[in-house]
Amino acid sequence: MNPTRPPVLVVGAGPAGLVAALTLLQNGISVRIIDKEPNPRMGQRGPGIWPRSLELFNFLDVPEVNNLGKPVPIMRTYKHGTLEPLTEPSMVPHVEPTPAVPFHIPKLIGQQLLDVILRRHLEKFSCSVEMGTELRSFEQSDEGVTAVLAKNGTLETFNTKWVIGADGAKGVVRKQLGLTFLGETRDDVRMVMGDIRLHAVGLDRTYWHRFGNFKERGVSLRPTDEIGEDGWQFVISAPDVDLTKLAQSEELIMEIIASLIPTEVTFNKIVWVSEYRANIRMVNKLSEGQGFVVGDAAHVHSPTGGQGLNSGIQDAFNLGWKLALVEKGLADKSLLETYNAERLPVVSEMLERTTTILNQAMKAENMTAPRSPILFMLGINCRFSNIVLDEFAIPGKPIDAYGVLDEGNLEAGDRAPDAPNMLQVGRGESDVKTLFGLYRPSYHTVLVFAPSLAGATPILGALEAYDKSVVRSAVVLPSSAIGVPVAAPADLVLVDQDGHAYSAHLIEVGHTKVFVIRPDGVIGAIVHGAEGVKKYFSGIFLGVV
Repeated sequence: MNPTRPPVLVVGAGPAGLVAALTLLQNGISVRIIDKEPNPRMGQRGPGIWPRSLELFNFLDVPEVNNLGKPVPIMRTYKHGTLEPLTEPSMVPHVEPTPAVPFHIPKLIGQQLLDVILRRHLEKFSCSVEMGTELRSFEQSDEGVTAVLAKNGTLETFNTKWVIGADGAKGVVRKQLGLTFLGETRDDVRMVMGDIRLHAVGLDRTYWHRFGNFKERGVSLRPTDEIGEDGWQFVISAPDVDLTKLAQSEELIMEIIASLIPTEVTFNKIVWVSEYRANIRMVNKLSEGQGFVVGDAAHVHSPTGGQGLNSGIQDAFNLGWKLALVEKGLADKSLLETYNAERLPVVSEMLERTTTILNQAMKAENMTAPRSPILFMLGINCRFSNIVLDEFAIPGKPIDAYGVLDEGNLEAGDRAPDAPNMLQVGRGESDVKTLFGLYRPSYHTVLVFAPSLAGATPILGALEAYDKSVVRSAVVLPSSAIGVPVAAPADLVLVDQDGHAYSAHLIEVGHTKVFVIRPDGVIGAIVHGAEGVKKYFSGIFLGVV
């Protein structure tokens, strides 16, 4: 294969495709990313970003998502035909902040802005999305993938090694791979949604408003300054109206909104509109040969719970680091089988959860349903994966891939906890760090919790066999170790000044324990010492890296 040709073709430049591309680029793997649309997508679409996804954007060094995203406003419903508030339910569960969970507030950011942010990060690697470029077909062989692309009526044959389908529910990649997409289309859940600019007298922009009855006619308006200072994301439910016609008629949309809001409304313009019908489907597997699917190409959800976009981002992040290691020749191709093994149970449970929320919401007149902290996605795990290693866990527990975060229990396959106020010592000036500040998608981080540097030395010695570009190390000493002279072969020596790291990792001071954190911020291993570390890496790397 021509060495100047990118070894990975990403098809589809929504959030999942962009995260897949960015993860690979940060791993030093060049990418070609295409999208059949001539222009970037308009619209807020699914704007909810849950805490686990905020953590992934942190690892990808994309702080803008958390910084620019807005907290979810309180919903306000009204007595029929009036502006008198009836209820003010919260749309998200309240979770107290803890040192282990730095992003405990879900954020709203429109997909249009999210895409712009992620494209800017791709451009740092001289990678830009090729718009108006469509994948027509592809074939796989031992040499890789031969794709036929179309742009401006011209066909191009492109040879690459891997193809990632992030091209949505109607995409080409899944169909070409021969994957099934079983599930249901819910005709009882149809709505028209979009972005609109309007001014309504007396409508407070600090609330998310709902008028009418969603079993008959209802509208919700969520303020968003991304569209304009008079911008709102709207959702209309009108079972008695032909929604296909409604989505094509600005006049009819304005008429229904005006009829449901009992105040003077001045319309500026409709920015974007789409008809929505709930599809609940998933693939039988996430890959075939050198082809993979992520996001909506692999699973589509009801909008209740806002898990769809988030799960697509998490698919891409799980796949990206593994594909990078295989492409670099550092891992066997069998590592890629764990993408399917780790993500499919999560997606399956997620579809069940979001469908349950949908059914509850359909029974409620105002389309609200109880929201569980499970939606924060912090309890998602792959404890059952054959590449994670836990020398302390009790075997035989049932799989709960989509559980609620339990900070009193921590196993390999769980999300790694954060810890603030870690004092870096030795090697020049001291610095205060967080554990999350250490984790990046291009390398494993080995955390050695030890009462002293002497206790960590054998483990650090074992790590010398691995390439520092893919394995980093940090010794974590208890707070009592402050002032100890430091000289160690670790990349970092940290003192847990407030005890947050020892507490979050459930370690008693005086004990030695090793945590291997994967590039995706998941605990790959919890082991006693050097032999456990070697055993874990033998399941990841080909020989000694």
